[in-house]
Amino acid sequence: MKIIIVGAAGHVGSTAVTALSGRHEVIRVGRSSGDVHMDIEDIDSIRAMYKQVGKIDAVVSAVGQVHFGPVDEMSSEQFMTGINQKVLPQVNLVLEGFDYVNDGGSFTVTSGVTNRDPIRGGSCTAAANGALDGFVVGAAVDMPRSIRINAVSPEVLESCREAYDGFFPGHVHVSNEAVGLAFSRAVEGCMSGQIIIVE
Repeated sequence: MKIIIVGAAGHVGSTAVTALSGRHEVIRVGRSSGDVHMDIEDIDSIRAMYKQVGKIDAVVSAVGQVHFGPVDEMSSEQFMTGINQKVLPQVNLVLEGFDYVNDGGSFTVTSGVTNRDPIRGGSCTAAANGALDGFVVGAAVDMPRSIRINAVSPEVLESCREAYDGFFPGHVHVSNEAVGLAFSRAVEGCMSGQIIIVE
């Protein structure tokens, strides 16, 4: 298969690269690194990326920034970080990708743990993850040409433990291999409309 992985250089995206690159042609996409450069927040950049790459079998998205902080101290602009930098970019990858994904292909987005297991200061990320999960479930029933769509929803990666120190008390940290296997299930399997939880 020919697979685009957006956010390939990040902690989560690199797990998908490792899991899939041995068996498939993987095109790494990033803002400033990878085989193809793209600004995920710019719809014209997304369109240009698809036009450059051409026909593909799968799209994996592992991108997104969110705001962490108490809800009573959060501004609407801070809340919208999760929508504008995590939800819309991944949704737009799907909406703009139909003309390029082959029949029977797939889209995989990345959500996360906070909408099912809340943390303090995590309302923005919980809303973003919930929106992505809801989009996947709702979109699956409308997908054309046997195209599938799923979300990978991991706990915090072991490799990110220090970066999120103090935010996820008592949470299990999952291995890169476990998250990579979830992306493999989404891309190489037969399911659609599923939230693949890794915990």
